[in-house]
Amino acid sequence: MADRFFLNEMPLYIPETSAMASSISETGDFLTKLLHHPYKSLCEILNKTALDLTNTVVRETWVKRGKRAQDYSLYTGALGTALLLFKAYQVTNNKGDLALSSDIIKACDSASRGSKNVTFICGRSGICALGAVVAKQAGDEQLLDHYLTEFKQIKLPTDLPYELLYGRAGFLWSCAFLNKHIGEGTISDSTMIVINNMDGKFLEGNCHRHHESRQKTRKGEMSINYERHEKKYWGAAHGLAGIMHVLMDMPLTPDEQEDVKSVLRYMTRGRFPSGNYPSSEGSESDRLVHWCHGAPGLALTLAKASQVFGDKDLLQAAVDAAEVVWNRGLLKRVGLCHGISGNTYVFLALYRLTGNAEYLYRAKAFACFLQDKAERLIAEGFMHGGDRPYSLFEGLGGMAYLFLDLNEPSEARFPAYEL
Repeated sequence: MADRFFLNEMPLYIPETSAMASSISETGDFLTKLLHHPYKSLCEILNKTALDLTNTVVRETWVKRGKRAQDYSLYTGALGTALLLFKAYQVTNNKGDLALSSDIIKACDSASRGSKNVTFICGRSGICALGAVVAKQAGDEQLLDHYLTEFKQIKLPTDLPYELLYGRAGFLWSCAFLNKHIGEGTISDSTMIVINNMDGKFLEGNCHRHHESRQKTRKGEMSINYERHEKKYWGAAHGLAGIMHVLMDMPLTPDEQEDVKSVLRYMTRGRFPSGNYPSSEGSESDRLVHWCHGAPGLALTLAKASQVFGDKDLLQAAVDAAEVVWNRGLLKRVGLCHGISGNTYVFLALYRLTGNAEYLYRAKAFACFLQDKAERLIAEGFMHGGDRPYSLFEGLGGMAYLFLDLNEPSEARFPAYEL
């Protein structure tokens, strides 16, 4: 199991003081020195790395590919580069980044026409939703109207699964993203309710069950009917954690809200003794500590649930999952989906929720590890740079996005998951 992550030997907590950077001696390794930097001065270092990486990502994923969107997805393709550029614009106010983001989205728009992929992360709704937000920021009303019109013309396949990455939850997340960034009511509640219930199974199979199916199947268990590839996945990308996360942004009845809570409580009872979560119902493999499968994705969902419902037990479950991430989350991968960059957002979410400075330090510590070691470890073969090494969800694009997000930790959100 330890072959999946680096041993975390960083101090549990270093209090933030403005004097610490100047008091550090010249001795000690670079990681130790980074950990003792005041947060703001560390962000200056991270920003430089992030902007250099962004330029590299643009060169490798856009310029060298003939300025065409061969892969238009946010996950591994050009739309991820567009989102990274938009984040860079938000930090630096560089209008060139905003314009280039828009150009890349236009290429993704052309490349995705006729696609049956409809989610934010992997499909057409993400292109139209991000395109609309970038167009609004640029003050281009005509382009904004274009993307909103295209979004509303997306047809959901009848066999669409429920999950976040490739399914209905991923389309609904796009709806919530538009409502947040364009304006409430851009996608109406009635439209989202129809999508929730369009085949009579989405809420019924995941959250809203008939009274008789709410009965406990065995002591301490409840019926959970969501399946994909004949497995009842629990994680953020393909399973219940991601579905519940999106449902909390949907218009739900009080009974449906109770059902979301009951599903999450059921999952917390199914934790491994280590505190980690199985990737699917009944799995005995305690190996994955990723956003897509395992404690990190569950931690983000539980943190959100504790805020939405004011539930202290769910908050404690999120805190417990974050301990797993601290101990086993320095993965030998760099990206958002199954790497250190994605795991760092667990600490940012809990810092935002609790105001506890120790969580901000933990986010800082993971970022310092990446800053000091990631590119060297990748070059030496001790760390996997991702099958698409410059992409947002697998590669260095995600690391750059994280570093930029750290400028405003109270506003940092896991891209395409936290709103």
